[in-house]
Amino acid sequence: MSSENESEDGGAAGAPPEQLALIRESVRQAKTPRAKPRTWRGAALAEQLPVARVLVDKGVLHLDRYFDYAVPKELDAEAQPGVRVRVRFGAGRHRVREGRREGGGLIDGFLIERRAESDYSGPLAALAQVVSPEPVLDAELLALARAVADRYAGSLADVLQLAVPPRNAKAEKRPSPEPLPPPPPPEAGPWERYENGAAFVEALASGGAPRAVWNALPGPQWSELLARAVAATLASGRGALVVVPDGRAVARVDAALTALLGEGRHAVLTAEAGPEKRYRQWLAVRRGSVRAVVGTRAAMFAPVRDLGLVAVWDDGDDSHSELHAPQPHAREVLLLRAAQDRCAFLLGDWSCTVEAAQLVESGWARPIVASRERVRAAAPLVRTVGDGELARDGAARAARLPTLAWQAVREGLRHGPVLVQVPRRGYVPRLACARCREPARCRHCSGPLAARADGEAPVCGWCGREENAWHCAECGGFRLRAQVVGARRTAEELGRAFPAVPVRTSGREHVLDTVPGAPALVVSTPGAEPVAEGGYAAALLLDGWAMLGRPDLRAEEDALRRWIAAAALVRDQRSGGTVVVVAEPTLRPVQALVRWDPVGHARRELSERAELGFPPVSRMASVSGPPDAVVQFVTGVDLPPDAEVLGPVPLPVIPPDRPRRTGAPPPGERWDRALVRVPPGSGAALATALKTAQAARMARGDEGVVRVRIDPPDIG
Repeated sequence: MSSENESEDGGAAGAPPEQLALIRESVRQAKTPRAKPRTWRGAALAEQLPVARVLVDKGVLHLDRYFDYAVPKELDAEAQPGVRVRVRFGAGRHRVREGRREGGGLIDGFLIERRAESDYSGPLAALAQVVSPEPVLDAELLALARAVADRYAGSLADVLQLAVPPRNAKAEKRPSPEPLPPPPPPEAGPWERYENGAAFVEALASGGAPRAVWNALPGPQWSELLARAVAATLASGRGALVVVPDGRAVARVDAALTALLGEGRHAVLTAEAGPEKRYRQWLAVRRGSVRAVVGTRAAMFAPVRDLGLVAVWDDGDDSHSELHAPQPHAREVLLLRAAQDRCAFLLGDWSCTVEAAQLVESGWARPIVASRERVRAAAPLVRTVGDGELARDGAARAARLPTLAWQAVREGLRHGPVLVQVPRRGYVPRLACARCREPARCRHCSGPLAARADGEAPVCGWCGREENAWHCAECGGFRLRAQVVGARRTAEELGRAFPAVPVRTSGREHVLDTVPGAPALVVSTPGAEPVAEGGYAAALLLDGWAMLGRPDLRAEEDALRRWIAAAALVRDQRSGGTVVVVAEPTLRPVQALVRWDPVGHARRELSERAELGFPPVSRMASVSGPPDAVVQFVTGVDLPPDAEVLGPVPLPVIPPDRPRRTGAPPPGERWDRALVRVPPGSGAALATALKTAQAARMARGDEGVVRVRIDPPDIG
């Protein structure tokens, strides 16, 4: 043997080179080592598919994957894909005893699939328990949950907590009723008042999958039209899902479905229902006993069999945005379901959001609208009161009720109830041009400009840059003003002005569903307006600047939506219905209300946002947390090349004595926020990058809380 061969040997002294080459080749051809499943404490192993792939109920991003466990023989029959299980989680290699991996605390999870072998090279722990043999997670719901988690940079476990309600053993033991045969196709009915309305219902009844954005006429018939769309889908042998903002809307659609189809054909899923009732209804849907579902955002994941229609009403309402991680929006979840299940899609509202306008402009959905003649016949008369009239009426300016508003109230009380809409307290104004009232925006990123208490130059609410030489792009003005309008003592003022008239209030603490048709004053905050029997005789929309002056990209869109929602409850113009809005008449939202043209307003908003790179044309994410943690996160994330980082800027500090809102900084702590914007087509890459960075941060145990939210509803 030569010295050259001896030096090549390394760790096997004296071995001939032919033997070394044979050893190396054997290693190359060896299969990847597989885990040999071992059951807990030596129990017998399942003969077929002894490996269970489990999703543990841990919502942390760095554990957003499946884990393999062994299936004991005694659990073989019950351990089927989709069931709830309990496993021991957290045991390391140092806790292996006699080839069995033991230890770790018990944690809930879902059994995803059964396999013949595992990719893990070490010993496997066994399933500790099958909580219930009821399969609650099928492949369709799992695919939807994964798509939602990827879109919102969240974990699959967090999405499944929203999608699958907590187990109730009593409800699980009760059998679900037998499914009813499909009903006969309904008549188009009120759908005939809309262009393409009757064709939409016919397509549903024939098994088609039309996609439409529906701009509803004023009045209470919207729930009946939704019920007819559901009935047409059921007639084709498929299922339907309707998501509405709140329990009052659920009750209206529930009553319309019962009147049209009878009892037993639909389920109601709301978070307000008790755990037993909600789970019983959910199981009836999961088992195929019921094919139609109506509910609030908790129902957007309802496991409807053979889904043929998903519908959402009033998609601009804040209630459609989930408060728990990863905070998905019901509209976006239903859009994912429509694409995944290739089913029909219906988005309806009295108003029109920019997202709805984008669906129509892109050609993905077709519009369902009424002719201008029908709109004018169904809408009330809208009159405006601007600053000029308030300036000429000093007493009215002090009371925030101009003469025209007093006259409308007095005349309306002769024929029925009068609605008075008052914005909620706490709206923070933004800066605008003192001459034309155009909102003031940053020249760099088009973010909203905000005044500072120290009297220095205004600062951008997005990128934090000072604006020392602002001028209005519309009129060339150089002066700024803040729109600050109070909303206090409205009910007391009206009560003193009309002492013989009852005054009812509807708001966050106490929301009225309906009011009688007798003369009365109904003071309500936006979104809490009760329905009056026979409609309101008149409505006052007070303090328009309080909503239009919010530092929010959606301020104008949201103000118009709330105004139209209140005005839609008023009688039509032929019946004497009158609406008075106290806001500058020349503003676009006010003009859209006067013309009753929310679709035109949404289209113009969409075109302007496209020019400026605003959502929904672009995708945006917010990163908030302590200043140092935000800077470290933003600089460390591998963003797409076309991403733009705005900020970070400080968030308002919440006083220690105030309650903390979901996603807001803890009271008394200073947080910063950075916005990340990407053009169309890069939204998925942005979500992946943020999720990867957040997972790495959690795995390292970095200090400070960093919150990441895709498509934040409030970006200033």
